[in-house]
Amino acid sequence: MKRVGVGLGKHLIVELFECDSELLNSVDAIKQALLEAAVASNSTIVNYGFHRFNPHGVSGYVLIAESHISIHTWPEYGYAAVDVFTCGNHTDPWKGLEVLKDKLRARKITVMEITRGANVEEEYNGYWDSSEEVVQEILT
Repeated sequence: MKRVGVGLGKHLIVELFECDSELLNSVDAIKQALLEAAVASNSTIVNYGFHRFNPHGVSGYVLIAESHISIHTWPEYGYAAVDVFTCGNHTDPWKGLEVLKDKLRARKITVMEITRGANVEEEYNGYWDSSEEVVQEILT
């Protein structure tokens, strides 16, 4: 097994604690926070969706060209579970996370960063041949 090195993207697995419960229960607040986080991380927004549960809680995602940002909230505990996954050298998931932390008024946060696609360029260079003949063969 190789050590993790340069990869295709950064995936932040985040727990936000002691957040504002009213914000965590508001689709509008969650939507605004995730969309602003996508912009702050320098990502390209493709689509999004949000759902409020009864009696409380919101789940949602922002699909970005560089991957996704998603959230599941438990307002009764002041808690939110968040994924911020971005690919490419032009994005910064940590900047998006700062927006979420501020917008949801999290007083405590834990983060685990995972390098996705570690060493894939070195391991699989030349694996995919995108020539027209190969593509046609695969599709037929």
